[in-house]
This record gives sequence, structure tokens and C-alpha cells, in this order.
Amino acid sequence: MRDDDPRLPSSPAFWRSPLRGSWFTSVLGIVLLVGVTVLFVTGLVSYAAYNPDLSPVNDQTPDKGILGFYLFSWPTNPSWLYRATQGLHVTLGITLIPVLLAKLWSVVPRLFTLPPARSLAHALERLSLLLLVGGGLFEFTTGVLNVQLDYVFPGSFYPLHFYGAWVFFAAFAAHAALKLPTAVRAIRGRSQNGPETGLAAPRPDRPTVSRRGALWFVGGASLLLLVTTAGQSIGGALRRTALLAPHGGRDPGGGPNGFQINKTAAYAGIDAKETGADAWRLVVTGRTGTVRLSRAELLRMPQHSSALPIACVEGWSTADQWWRGVRLGDLAALVGHDGDPPDVLVESLQRHGAFRRAALRANQVADPRSLLALAVNGEDLSPDHGYPARIIVPAAPGVLNTKWVARLTFGDL
Repeated sequence: MRDDDPRLPSSPAFWRSPLRGSWFTSVLGIVLLVGVTVLFVTGLVSYAAYNPDLSPVNDQTPDKGILGFYLFSWPTNPSWLYRATQGLHVTLGITLIPVLLAKLWSVVPRLFTLPPARSLAHALERLSLLLLVGGGLFEFTTGVLNVQLDYVFPGSFYPLHFYGAWVFFAAFAAHAALKLPTAVRAIRGRSQNGPETGLAAPRPDRPTVSRRGALWFVGGASLLLLVTTAGQSIGGALRRTALLAPHGGRDPGGGPNGFQINKTAAYAGIDAKETGADAWRLVVTGRTGTVRLSRAELLRMPQHSSALPIACVEGWSTADQWWRGVRLGDLAALVGHDGDPPDVLVESLQRHGAFRRAALRANQVADPRSLLALAVNGEDLSPDHGYPARIIVPAAPGVLNTKWVARLTFGDL
């Protein structure tokens, strides 16, 4: 196949846009260098927040091997930690979409260069580009699908996104190490935008906008996505500006229970007969045996309050809600764990959806703000917020704040 036929994308003459060039591509590349690095780090932090090495029920990414080398015990302070890191992760990911698409557009001629490989080194470079482009598109696509559509991609979101992130970032880091010196020279004006760079068109069309104007357009698109997304995690009046974010509009419903939810009682398969006063009992098991407590008995125990948000992996979060209930540490003490509460396995009545069971670390159990909540904002929990009882723990991902709690097992998991 000839690569000098201007009718074919393998020919440099096929590409006529006057915007392409090393300066334009380098500016976009530097933005992505910073942004993607922050995305990768906050993504790893988000995974650590699930305490996946604590119990198999928390680990949605089994067989991670050495990729879990960095995992650490997730803290409970500050209480808004997961709200901040995951809100940043999701909001930044959406905001960078125009930059990523513009960067891919700026280098698309190189994807059609012939011959596909001129040497072994060149073949490895082209392979790394395939992993870079494919991995980037995969990560951003699966992330957006999870945020907007509760994930419709085939397979489980957690392992696909986790392993995909490592492949993408490895290719990204290698590419950045090779191209960063060239990008810096281009931005400083010490390199040319001529055809020898493989980016600029040898016979460009007449320009209708400058390269700086194109960057302003890309930046404006990113700013628009930022404004219509960030409010879901910032909250307050800005929540109404989060038009593109899930649960980003007005708080659903009204009254003390009128704040965001992820899964309803109907979706989770909760039968109202199971949660009635005559039927529901909390089963607590520990060192000295098992106790069964009705809701009335729980209400007779010392009640404590905590002002805590709920933050979801999808990026949305609530403002601080005023929860009231029994401290997890006090429940541990009922079954022989005085003074030094252990880890706990929490089991829910839910029949559908992930995290029917979840494990919490000892530091989470011991935090005085960690509650088996019975009420919120001065009113009993609604069915959708976990009546008759739910977990609320500072800084924990929303799915670990288990609703419709049926059993607590303290001790070795």
C-alpha cells in the first residue's frame, strides 16, 4: 500500500487541519500528565478505602497480587476524606474528557503511519501507543458508564477498572518519560511545528481558528463539565448545578430523610414484614456468645449522635446528616469486647445489589462516631435509608455504611 496517496489516511497529505502541531499536542499532553496522575492516585486511594485486604467480602478485585502492595488501613479522620478523594476522582475524570479527546485527535495521523513497524524498537513503541490509547478510552468510558448509568459494561466494574487503570497508567508513564523533554521544548518554542514532527499537515487548509483559540475551546468544554458535575460532591446550593451528575439535582423528597440514596428498599428486596417490630432482631455475636436485640432494646441503650456525610463511589455525596443510635463499640462490649473492639462483619437483609455483607476494621469500630444508626435528623430512618437500623462510619465509602442491618459478628473475619 502506498503511503503518499493523499486519499489515504496513511499519507501525511490526507490530514489538512492547520491546528495540529507539536506545540498544540504538547500543551494538551502536559495537562493530561498532571490530571491523569491525580486520577490514578485518587483511584488507588478509593480502592484502599474499601479495606479490600481485610476480608474477601470487601474485595471486589481478587487475585490482585503485587498490585495491592500499597494498601493501608483506611482512617476515620477526617470524616470527609472519602467524600473529597472520590469527588475529586470522578469530577476530574469527567472534566478531562475534552482534553483527552483533543489530544487523541491531535495525534491521530501517527496511528496510520506506514509501515506499522520499522524495527523492533518502533514496534514496541507502537504497541505502547495502542495500550495508551486503548487503555485511556477504556478507563474513561467505563468510569463514565459507572457514574451515569450504574454501569452497563459487560463484567464487573471493579476489577475491569482496577486492572485497566494499571495497564493504562504503565503505558502512560512510559510514554510521558519518553516525550516529556520534547513537550517542554515545544511549549518553550524551541521546536518546530513543521511536517518533520509527524503532526503538522504539510499542506494545511486555511485556518479558521488559532491553536490558542482551539485550546480555549477545549478548556471551555472542560469548564462546562466541571460546573455541571462538581456540585454533586460539594453540596449545598451548588448541588443544583450538577446537571450531568447522578443524584446531582435537588435533594430527593423532603423532611429529615430527604437526602440522597443509592439503592432503595424495593430495589434491595426488603420485605416490610421482616423489618417490623415483632419480626426484626439484631443478632450480635462475639467473644462471649450471641445476643438478640429488638429495636426497642437498642433504643434503651445509651444513644449517641454523629454529624457525618454519605459518599458514594459514583462521586456524589450528601451534606453532613445528624445520625443518632448506638455506638458500634458499645455493641462490641455486649459480647465481650470491652475497651478494644475488634473487626466486625456486618450483614444486611438486602437480597439484591452488591455488598450485602461488609467488613469494618477495628479502628472504624472503635471510633466514637461510628454508629448503628436508628434515626437521622431527629426522625426514625425511612425504609430507603435503612430502617430499622444501618451502619454509619466516618470517612467510609457509602456501600460500607450497610443498611437494613441484620447481624454483627465481632472478631476474626
